[in-house]
Amino acid sequence: MRKWIVAGNWKMHNTVAEAVALADAIKKGVSELKNGEVVVAPPFTALAAVGKALAGSAVATAAQNMHEEDKGAFTGEVSAAMLKDAGCRYVILGHSERRKYFGETDEGVNRKVKKALMSGLGPIVCVGETDEERANGVTRSVVEKQIRGALLGVEKIDDVVIAYEPVWAIGTGKVATSAQAEDVHAFIRGLLGDLYGSTASQVRILYGGSVTKDNIEELAAMGNIDGALVGGASLKADGFLGIINKMP
Repeated sequence: MRKWIVAGNWKMHNTVAEAVALADAIKKGVSELKNGEVVVAPPFTALAAVGKALAGSAVATAAQNMHEEDKGAFTGEVSAAMLKDAGCRYVILGHSERRKYFGETDEGVNRKVKKALMSGLGPIVCVGETDEERANGVTRSVVEKQIRGALLGVEKIDDVVIAYEPVWAIGTGKVATSAQAEDVHAFIRGLLGDLYGSTASQVRILYGGSVTKDNIEELAAMGNIDGALVGGASLKADGFLGIINKMP
């Protein structure tokens, strides 16, 4: 049985003090987890402090991005080793906002995925289509291209998590219906099966896009949805814990 994951992406929110306070509140609300994992992704400035606050707890930390090189003259970037040093277990890669605003490509995401795996970080690889692409009926081809590109040359996917985030649902209040989400999740699992065989059945696939405590239960009941990558609802402890508490 696959263990679910609920991951909170805090994006560009929270000072160090605010991030630690939020992490502490989440930690207090999360007891020992037998069937799942809880992850929070603070901004870079708060990673070390949040990692320290959560050390030894049931809540893991993730970074929101990383560079594919170990070190060098890359102003404004951080390496996998730096993230590990700050206590990260996961790193979010290929988020649609990175693709849209910072020009990230499938090829670049692929380099980062390989570096993350080599460094002992679990990549949470984001894929998803825009509103226009869904309207044009190319959701599957878009998602397939992103997955094939991100995983090119990756031989083992035991530690890879996929997050399906329809771009049209991120921060808009729109949510894919459980049937729409499950359809894409099942397609992704089938594609991974074609690429990796039976091991694909163990890959966790998360849904992201305006997830709240009011819609997570129906989404999580789907056979191929293994949790959620949560944006806005992860910025307040009660909203985030409300999602976690409704996981099976």
